[in-house]
Amino acid sequence: MKLPNGYGTVYKLSGNRRNPYIARKTIGWKIDEKTKKKRQILATIGYFKDRPTALQALADYNDNPYDLVMSNTTFSDIYERWYKDEFTEESNKSTVRNYTAAYNRCSALYQMKMSDIRPYHLQAVLDSYNDMSYESVHRIRVLFNKLYKWCIAHDCIKKNYAENLKIKVKFTSQPKNAFSSDEIQLLWGNINQNEYIKMVLILIYSGVRINELLNLEKSDVSLEEQVFYVRKSKTASGVRTVPIADKMLPFWKSFIKKSKCKYAFSNINGERLTYENFNKRYFKPLMEELNLKHTIHETRHTCISQLTMQNANPTIVKYIVGHKSIMSLTEAVYTHIENKDLIKTINLIP
Repeated sequence: MKLPNGYGTVYKLSGNRRNPYIARKTIGWKIDEKTKKKRQILATIGYFKDRPTALQALADYNDNPYDLVMSNTTFSDIYERWYKDEFTEESNKSTVRNYTAAYNRCSALYQMKMSDIRPYHLQAVLDSYNDMSYESVHRIRVLFNKLYKWCIAHDCIKKNYAENLKIKVKFTSQPKNAFSSDEIQLLWGNINQNEYIKMVLILIYSGVRINELLNLEKSDVSLEEQVFYVRKSKTASGVRTVPIADKMLPFWKSFIKKSKCKYAFSNINGERLTYENFNKRYFKPLMEELNLKHTIHETRHTCISQLTMQNANPTIVKYIVGHKSIMSLTEAVYTHIENKDLIKTINLIP
């Protein structure tokens, strides 16, 4: 279907691309010095996975035009557009809150034109929060990088001025606090008191990140093969096959049977279980009830600690928990790990 004159254009780029469709708009004309003919000045609205999505973006732009050449676009404008692209209703609410908090600390940049912002403006924002934690300042720097990458992807800024920013707050790592063997036994002793203690044990006996577990769809789980497939992870090396320990198999069957949605784990109503819901309604109350002082992430560290204490093969441990990126070249290239080896290893946790 031919688009109206002046409406813009959508076409597919060559090659194997994640987002092969480009939406472009004519923003002006110029005289070609060689041919002396007028040529269009095209600006890119964005790159998209399919033609309908690209056409919708072009329609949105025509309904509410914004300055593609960045002459008047402010930091706040870019943040709003990035936010709309980045998050959905299913996004982790804790992640959304963290980025919102980071943006709230950038008020000095709100009304500045994005094209006028330079590294010293960004660095000044980071330096103004030297009394805050390293993690808080780090989130601001991450936000800057994401906004500039969005701008570069939309062909409206050529350079990422956030790449070389420095965080001057001293980094202090928090000690990792694994569940002790006695505490694990305490969890086992109370599994009949609360269904979600079983989920805490599943985390300990698999080493997965909480969001990796919550994003699992039923189709990602093979109870017959006693494994599940992490297809969405924080890192590329986190995409992997994870074994289900013999002790955990009945718990997996129970959770999947009770879930009324496509996800393997659900809340008490059978609906999708979010990180916010699990942490606030289940994990924290459980820790208080059992007088334990742990974060959800410490279940992952517990898995690694328990396997290390059982002298498990380090290469297999790295694979199970998604630390493949720190494997040696020999481990990564020459080691073939079968499911039976994964299951045998995870079963070492007493």
